[in-house]
Amino acid sequence: MTAPLCVTVRRASAPEGSSPAVAVELRMLSLVAQVEAAVEIMVRHCFAGQSPCATTSFRLRVALSEALNNAILRGNQEDPGKRVWVHAVLYPDTIRLGVRDEGLGFDPGGVPEPTTPDALECDGGRGLFIIRNLAEQVEFNERGNTIWMTLPRC
Repeated sequence: MTAPLCVTVRRASAPEGSSPAVAVELRMLSLVAQVEAAVEIMVRHCFAGQSPCATTSFRLRVALSEALNNAILRGNQEDPGKRVWVHAVLYPDTIRLGVRDEGLGFDPGGVPEPTTPDALECDGGRGLFIIRNLAEQVEFNERGNTIWMTLPRC
């Protein structure tokens, strides 16, 4: 059996002329019970050596928690045999955080806005709505099984 959480920290390539970046990678099983521990590990590494403002720390915790829960529940369909990866690239002022699952992916443009009258009773879309409102930038890979979130690192 693989350990529930596995973390790797290394130097990452950075654009020429910019400060060196650090990459933090975490691999976990698709277990909702591990989300809180995974978030705390990533927060600790993302802000290592810094004193983040309360707003930034909150935004990172909530956005990452929502992305992990979506990856486990929706992407991997709670299959404990599947994995979820978290990848953070830390620059002096920015965190670029990615969450990838082993699911089939989805079309993020097809997720309805959960605040519209037609979608208020729908089961999905709230986590993505929260992430989009907390992160400065949100992107997806073409397959739709990886979300990238950019947040300040202050």
